[in-house]
Amino acid sequence: MKANCWMGKNDVRIQNVPDPEIINPRDAIVKITSTAICGSDLHLLDGFVPTMEKGDILGHEFMGEIVALGGEVKNLKIGDRVVVPFPIACGNCYFCSEKLYSVCENSNPNAWMAEKMWGHSPAGIFGYSHLTGGYAGGQAEYARVPYADVGPIKVPDGMTDEQVLFLSDILPTGWMAAENCNIRQGDVVAIWGCGPVGLFAIQSAFLLGAERVIAIDRFPERLRLARQLKAETLDYEEVSVLEALKQMTGGRGPDACIDAVGMEAHGLGPVAAYDRMKQAVRLESDRPIVLREALMACRNGGHVSIPGVYGGFIDKFPIGSVMNRSLTIKTGQTHVQRYLHPLLERIRNGDFDTTCIITHTLPLDEAPYGYDIFKNKQDECIKVVLKP
Repeated sequence: MKANCWMGKNDVRIQNVPDPEIINPRDAIVKITSTAICGSDLHLLDGFVPTMEKGDILGHEFMGEIVALGGEVKNLKIGDRVVVPFPIACGNCYFCSEKLYSVCENSNPNAWMAEKMWGHSPAGIFGYSHLTGGYAGGQAEYARVPYADVGPIKVPDGMTDEQVLFLSDILPTGWMAAENCNIRQGDVVAIWGCGPVGLFAIQSAFLLGAERVIAIDRFPERLRLARQLKAETLDYEEVSVLEALKQMTGGRGPDACIDAVGMEAHGLGPVAAYDRMKQAVRLESDRPIVLREALMACRNGGHVSIPGVYGGFIDKFPIGSVMNRSLTIKTGQTHVQRYLHPLLERIRNGDFDTTCIITHTLPLDEAPYGYDIFKNKQDECIKVVLKP
């Protein structure tokens, strides 16, 4: 089959690779009909996530048709259309029983590797380095899905791929980001990053009761789409974000702040230059420009939610601000399985516009081009969907 493979830093290529096979009775094989490029895939492309190996198949946002099943998968049948969550969860361990699926104890065969870096291991993740299991991803014609009796959700008749594809990751991620803000009716929520997760977080924050959402970015097409979703916007290249947020909230600051950017944040001034230099020489793994700003901007006693991916270690973390001002930080890889059915119902009810973020639909063969325009923000690219 054809698959989009990581071949080194800034190098992805379509390769012919062996078809996946059933290797466990709880497996399924999915013939992929739609898959997508995620912002966190760019961290792999840019070489900031360790333990990638040449030839690894990328992609953790995918859906398709069941074409083979292991003998213990009783809730699916051949021919079902399914969306596959990006975290792989066994459904039986302590954390799965607590609905903390992205920290499943049993799905990462390389847990020892993650434990050395993070203390404990998260769940396995499709197409996201050997640190999270070395699983083949979904930017391919077929994928093996472990624990298929736990993860995939069947797509109702009459719903298009584009309506439901983002249940695999970014829609639940935007929802959980907003849920972690403990939003009350009338709250003001500030969101850094108007990429796909940030745009879904805007919609989610309003659905959860926010009165105002302030979205922060620098790309006109992203800010324009955020305004279409009823957010107020700030271009961080044109204003001081901290001062603007104070003015917009009567000096108090937003009730909640969401960092939907993560480890490769951009910024202005000497502190941003400091972070880029330290990351370039590997003295700091992540650039926490947005995270610092979100923590400093949030009102006293407020909530800071971090859906943006961080991989390692950061410098100049303002712990004094966090402690002295009673801030609450909530974060984590998304527990996608927890949200699949509720969010599917919201899509069916019209609560979410899941298709507005799609700017490019390309054949799988053009995945390298898709990565290029997505990374470099060319052709007003916000979200790329690939069709095997």
